[in-house]
Amino acid sequence: MSDPPRFELVSLPGANHDHQAARARLAERPLPKAIHDLGESAPAFVPDDELRTAVNTALAVGSPLLLTGEPGTGKTQVAYYLGWYFGLPVHEFSVKSTSTAQDIKYDFDAVGYLRTAYGKQGGEKRPREAFLEKKALWLAYEEASDSVVLIDEIDKAPRDFPNDLLHELDQHSFKHPFEDREVNPISKRPPIVVITSNVERRLPDAFLRRTVFHHIQLTPELVEKAAKARRETSFPSVDDKTLTAALERFWELRAMDDLTKKPTTAELLVWLAVLAARDVDAAQLRDVDVREMPGINVLLKSHEDLTGLDDAGWPR
Repeated sequence: MSDPPRFELVSLPGANHDHQAARARLAERPLPKAIHDLGESAPAFVPDDELRTAVNTALAVGSPLLLTGEPGTGKTQVAYYLGWYFGLPVHEFSVKSTSTAQDIKYDFDAVGYLRTAYGKQGGEKRPREAFLEKKALWLAYEEASDSVVLIDEIDKAPRDFPNDLLHELDQHSFKHPFEDREVNPISKRPPIVVITSNVERRLPDAFLRRTVFHHIQLTPELVEKAAKARRETSFPSVDDKTLTAALERFWELRAMDDLTKKPTTAELLVWLAVLAARDVDAAQLRDVDVREMPGINVLLKSHEDLTGLDDAGWPR
């Protein structure tokens, strides 16, 4: 194995440690942007036939596309792939446990407005519109042509969130917060809506009826295609033999029933970039105990999983 990249921590610094030189080396490190940037990696995404059918169905009927599957299967990437494929802007809304249906439309700073209205901050009073921030759905409605709206991880939201969006998903409009009118798509065409869910809880039937559903299954074919599609931009030094060995060890981990969190495509892609940075070859992957594999902590994200390997019956 070759020496580690020069930006890594290779030893304890001495008294004459050059912080400026170390910081300069850190700034020069080549990050695999295509792994971390969904827009950058969109051209490398390879949808299978079933996913293409689901997308085409949703586009044909104008319904939201609901994608389920475990984390790391590429659900979120689909929205950015559609944005890249059709040359459209993507407006993303990441759902939180406190999200409401209003949050995907706009945010109104009521506290700031009241402070200004009652002169608490001094200066010239500003109209309430100045405290209004348009969010993903409103921004999409203002596009002159088609666009993509991503509602990411909807199963994280409170129970009423999906049902509170039924009007917007069905009628493609919502009431303006200050004016007696509806906010509608300027282009008179609804945006392409992609909704993702990690299936942490069941969504309401009324919500499901308004969507085109597709479950993305993590299969060897899907994982291999994802790895090969990103190899050129993110880990070009990983040859076919090393990639095959890495995939074998990946599925070896996936086969363990006792893991609290099994690695997914997302972890695999980062792991391959780590292997490339460390110049690991196929033999170094096949001839080592799984507990000693380079970058094992990239694949396993649980302390229980890492420490439990000793008793898990791993082959040596």
